[in-house]
Amino acid sequence: MSIPEIVREIVTRNRSIYDCMKMDLINYTALAVKIQPEIEKVLGYSVNLNTIVVAIKRYADSFEIKEDIKEESVLKNARLVLTDGMMDIKFSIKDSAEMDPISILDKFSKITSNYEFFRLSDSFRFLTEDMESIRQIFENIPNRENMFSTGLAKIRISIPANQNQSDVVSYVAEILHDNGIELVNAFFSQDSIIIILNERDASRAYEILHSDIVRIG
Repeated sequence: MSIPEIVREIVTRNRSIYDCMKMDLINYTALAVKIQPEIEKVLGYSVNLNTIVVAIKRYADSFEIKEDIKEESVLKNARLVLTDGMMDIKFSIKDSAEMDPISILDKFSKITSNYEFFRLSDSFRFLTEDMESIRQIFENIPNRENMFSTGLAKIRISIPANQNQSDVVSYVAEILHDNGIELVNAFFSQDSIIIILNERDASRAYEILHSDIVRIG
């Protein structure tokens, strides 16, 4: 991931920062100082503070043309796939010393192909179907029940490679927020963006996004 992509992901995950940025109430340097350690953990090397400030400013500038963006093809030709009955499994880098993520991935692949694996700055995360056989993979881990977040759904948003993906998450987050639906989380993969919602909101969120694609198309 690039620095601008990491900045967008961090801001999108934090609704208070997102709203303050949209209202132009953010001190870019102060925010850069706050998120610099997380960015450096993700990248694995030191990052100049001014580089982060520039990335934040460019992202903030995108809000100034939000109305224009709504008329452009942000979601044009996007494909949506909704999957409910999902579970988020999170364990810290510290806890990972007691497990082998590669071994766990191998076990996952033997049970289901419907899972996502994310390496974050301070943790590993699996997003997968809520199945007892999946839970059993972690049966020997102390306090394993604290690792599971259930009652979730995911919407995978696939955007054509020749189309700009940079504003998709903020655009989607704003559409859903305006309709009273908040994201639980959002992740970037190589070929798509995955948003995580409470299962009770998933069908409505899918309908809202699908309607927006139809409107734009």
